[in-house]
Amino acid sequence: MTIEIIVFIASILFGILLYWRESKSNKVYKFFNKLFYSKELQMKDDSKKGFLYQQSFLMRLVYIGVLFLIGVLVLRLIIPIDMYTIQLFIASISGTLIGTYLANFVFKSSQVIDEQGDSLVDVMKDTVEKGKDYIKDLETKDTKAVQEAKKEIKEEPEPPKKSARQRLKDKGHL
Repeated sequence: MTIEIIVFIASILFGILLYWRESKSNKVYKFFNKLFYSKELQMKDDSKKGFLYQQSFLMRLVYIGVLFLIGVLVLRLIIPIDMYTIQLFIASISGTLIGTYLANFVFKSSQVIDEQGDSLVDVMKDTVEKGKDYIKDLETKDTKAVQEAKKEIKEEPEPPKKSARQRLKDKGHL
């Protein structure tokens, strides 16, 4: 179980590295594209699409699976021991896939922040100003309420009214 966790975490980092590398340059994908397709079907020169970069889930899964199958075959030829099990194979594929989506999330969020960075600063400043105004309003309302309470306290209370028994005594009925 420990080796699977280590392979999973390493494959997440590997997926991030693959995605980042392919986002910078997709020369290998372009090479295979020119090799397999006719001139009319080849991708445009300004296209950034790669094996993992700007690719759908299913195609990413296929490319990552093929990459790891080739890796397993090479590993089996070099080391004849049955070292690579199905669990490690699945952990490495799923970790790499998760790593590519994690890198995609980071790239997309950094692009959004770069594009809307100034507007985000303005929104934050507006929010802070509105918060300050709200606090000032609360302070003035609180001071008004405190002043009204002080006025009520300062006013002399009305003398307590006499009870019915006392009034009757005063009139001489009791």
